[in-house]
Amino acid sequence: MKKDKQTDFSIFQRKIAARFFLCAALAVLVVAVLYLFLLKGRFGDWVVALLEIAGNMDHEDAFWIYHYHFRGHKEIFFAAAIVVVFLSLLLILFHWLTRYFKEINRGIDSLLKEDGEGIRLSSEMYPFEYKLNTVRENLRQEKEATALAERRKDELVMYLAHDIRTPLTSVVGYLSLLEENPGLTAGERAKNIHIALDKAYRLENMVNEFFEITRYHSGQIRLFKRRIDLYYMLVQLRDELLPALSSHGNSVALDLDEDITVLADPNKLARVFGNLLKNAASYSYPGTEITISADRTEQQTTIVFRNRGEPVPAEKLSSLFDKFYRLDEARISHTGGTGLGLAIAKEIVLLHGGTMEARCDGEIISFSVTLPES
Repeated sequence: MKKDKQTDFSIFQRKIAARFFLCAALAVLVVAVLYLFLLKGRFGDWVVALLEIAGNMDHEDAFWIYHYHFRGHKEIFFAAAIVVVFLSLLLILFHWLTRYFKEINRGIDSLLKEDGEGIRLSSEMYPFEYKLNTVRENLRQEKEATALAERRKDELVMYLAHDIRTPLTSVVGYLSLLEENPGLTAGERAKNIHIALDKAYRLENMVNEFFEITRYHSGQIRLFKRRIDLYYMLVQLRDELLPALSSHGNSVALDLDEDITVLADPNKLARVFGNLLKNAASYSYPGTEITISADRTEQQTTIVFRNRGEPVPAEKLSSLFDKFYRLDEARISHTGGTGLGLAIAKEIVLLHGGTMEARCDGEIISFSVTLPES
C-alpha cells in the first residue's frame, strides 16, 4: 500500500541521503584530482624539502624519513585527506540542513501568530507543512468550539432566566394579590391560589428538566438496558396521552410489527417517545393522524414519528434539538413547553449510542430514532 502524500517523508529522506553521498563522492574526487593533477610527482619533493627546512636535515636523512614514514603509508594519508575533505563538505551539508529547521521555525511562528494565512514550506517538506497546517486548523476549530460553547452557555443562562421569570412573576403576582386583598371571596381566593399553584408546578417542572439535561451532559445518567416490547410500549404511551391528543382532534396509528423489540432503558426510552409524541401533537394540524412506524435490521432499529403540520424551514430543522428552542416563536413560556423536550430526547438517544434526526417533506414532519442492537 502506498504511503499517503501527507505522511510520505521519502522525498525529504532521499534528498538528504543524496546530499550525504554526494559529499562522500566529492571528497574522494577532490583528493583524487589534487593528487593526479597537483601532487603526483611533486608531493615527495615537497615533503623532503619541508623536512630539510623544518628539521634542519640533509637531503638523504629527509628522503629516508619520507620513504619509510610517508611513502610506505600513503594509503593512510590518502584516507585522512578524504576524511578531512569529507568533514569540510559535511559542515556545508549541515549548514544546508539548517535551512529546513529555519523553515519549520518560521512555520511554528506563523502557527502562533494565528494570522489566518496557510503555512508554506519547500516541496520536499510537504509532510511537515501538512502537519503544521493540520495543527493550525485543529487549533482554529477548538477556538471556535470554545467560543461557541461560551456563547451557548450565555444563551442558556439567558433563556433559563427568561423562562423562569415568566411563571415566577405570575406566582409572585397572584400571591401578592392574595396578601393585599384579604377581603376576596372564597371563590376568588381559590381561583388565584389555583393559578399560582399551577405556575409554581410549571416552574418546578422547568427547573427539573433543566437539571436533567445538565446531568445528561455531565454523564451522570446511567442506563439499565433490557429487551423491550416496542409495540406494547407505544400502545401504552398512546393511551396515556389520549386526552391531550383528543383535545386537539389527533389520533395515533401504529404501523409496525407487534413482535419488534429493542435493547434500551425502558424508562428513558419511554421519555423519548413521550416527548416526540407530545411534540407531534403540539405542531400537528387539528384532526390529523400521527403515524409511528418501525423498521428493524440485524444492526439497528429505526422508529419514525410522522405528523402533518406547518412546513418547517430547512434552516430551522437543525435547531429543533437545541435547548429552549421553540419552533413557534409565538408560544412563549406560559403557553408553550419548556423548549427542553426534544433536547432531552436526543441526549437520551445519544446515550444509547443511537441517532435522532428531523426531516420535513412538504407538510409531513418526521422524527427518526435509530437504536443499535447491541
